[in-house]
Amino acid sequence: MAKKNQKKQKNTGVKLFSTDEGINVIKSPMKAQILSLLEKNEMSFDRIVEHTGKSKSTVSEHLQALVDDGIIDYRPDPEDRRRKIFYIKSRHLGDVSSIKELEEGAEHYFSGMSNYKDPFEFFRLMFRTIRVALLKEGINIDPLLHQAGIKVGETVYNDLESSDTDEFVKNIAEFWEGNKLGRVKIESTEPIVINAYDCFECEDLPQIGRSACAFDSGILEAIFSKHFGHEVNTDEVKCYAKGDDYCCFVIKEKELGNPDYKSLTS
Repeated sequence: MAKKNQKKQKNTGVKLFSTDEGINVIKSPMKAQILSLLEKNEMSFDRIVEHTGKSKSTVSEHLQALVDDGIIDYRPDPEDRRRKIFYIKSRHLGDVSSIKELEEGAEHYFSGMSNYKDPFEFFRLMFRTIRVALLKEGINIDPLLHQAGIKVGETVYNDLESSDTDEFVKNIAEFWEGNKLGRVKIESTEPIVINAYDCFECEDLPQIGRSACAFDSGILEAIFSKHFGHEVNTDEVKCYAKGDDYCCFVIKEKELGNPDYKSLTS
């Protein structure tokens, strides 16, 4: 009986995507793996086969099902029009998992709350409380937060715009601190590396063992995409929610059909 209780809980999580036809629930682990790959970057069929380790027939079957459901689509590779490049055309709403990311940490988080007189601090409290409550139930809304961050980034970009990248990142730092999002420091421009301190999004979150700044990542992705005139990826490599002393974002250019990234400033 003891051995049975010690078994790891099986994750029966699902992914939720919004298409023109409505909400689509992805339960297949194989489809979920493919979608996780495509969320990082567009990929050719051969690259997907390589990364999944599955047979071509298996990958082809799942790709076709995702295309038929309106979740992904494909375009010809500009370098070889016989080859297809797959990409996500729907919106990732979130994930629901049978394995809860927070257990004891959540109750400790709620019990540590106190009264807040500063309206902004109270807003931070509400934002984090909703997120922790969802995580406690196995619900991850990071994709929605990321999309919201992109919308905010697109909205504020004109206030930050500068043709000079050094001036642009200086404007970002002033915007971040002026709006009490935290403090940011530009560590490098090759590639662009941004450290964020006192992060409003995650500093007081319980440690969940992964990066949690989906909203901030969305803002940075949007403003740098507009600044450089093409899409970029924002990878959060350090985060308070992982136990780090600050958050760190690496901004790199998306490259068509290739999971590797090119330099933005070369």
